[in-house]
Amino acid sequence: MSYKVSIVIEKDENGYYAYTPEIEGCQSQGDSYEEVLENIKEAIELYLETLSDEEKKSLLSKEILTTSLEVQIA
Repeated sequence: MSYKVSIVIEKDENGYYAYTPEIEGCQSQGDSYEEVLENIKEAIELYLETLSDEEKKSLLSKEILTTSLEVQIA
């Protein structure tokens, strides 16, 4: 069975950091964008394997929307 999971990826001087808002504590890192995507996917899959179907349904039933805003600073 497959699930859609939201992930947030941040880039800084040390590489990339990823986490999923639905699954608190599920996070990973990588030196490249591709690596962090592979790593967070593996972390999510391993975590979901430990959950019951009911727990999966509860965690993954959220709808998370992301966007960006432009703000001006005086």
